[in-house]
Amino acid sequence: MADQLKVLVICGSLRKGSFNASIARALPSLAPPGMSFTDAPPYAGFPAYNDDVRLASGAPAEVEAWAAAIRAADGVIIVSPEYNWSVPGVLKNAIDWMSKLKDVPFKDKPVALQSAAGGQMGGGRMQYHLRMILTSIDAQMFGKPEVFVNFAAKKIDEKTGELTDDAVKDIIKQQLAAFAKFIARVKV
Repeated sequence: MADQLKVLVICGSLRKGSFNASIARALPSLAPPGMSFTDAPPYAGFPAYNDDVRLASGAPAEVEAWAAAIRAADGVIIVSPEYNWSVPGVLKNAIDWMSKLKDVPFKDKPVALQSAAGGQMGGGRMQYHLRMILTSIDAQMFGKPEVFVNFAAKKIDEKTGELTDDAVKDIIKQQLAAFAKFIARVKV
């Protein structure tokens, strides 16, 4: 792959000190050569999705900026916690906005998922639900290897927010290398 792969990173947690933000910050150091990362524009301020608003005045500027960032990327990685056994509401709201734009940004876009959580499941239920949501809008979902960081407090340094677990680093490296190949295969 001679070209640089541009990957957009969406963190499903709004907290700077979140486990998932820590995982997202670790990605560049674990990536294969030729893969670069950009953080998605903020989406916390998106209004609650309402089709009456979209039909009356179009999507808000910040929604269009998020859509443009997704469209410009070769692939997207979403690193998200699990809230109440599912996708965080603010992330779901942002995806709902994307799903109603004329040129749906996630359509045919390669997407990989990662999650970190304090418990045993490591965000598995969130990934299951998010995979269904994104498949419904024709994202190209990457399969394996999957990244579920369970008992995240034991794998991320509390003071620095740095990922310290070598096994987690290894699986992320494997996923990123496989995702690079997946992007090359499905890129239109």
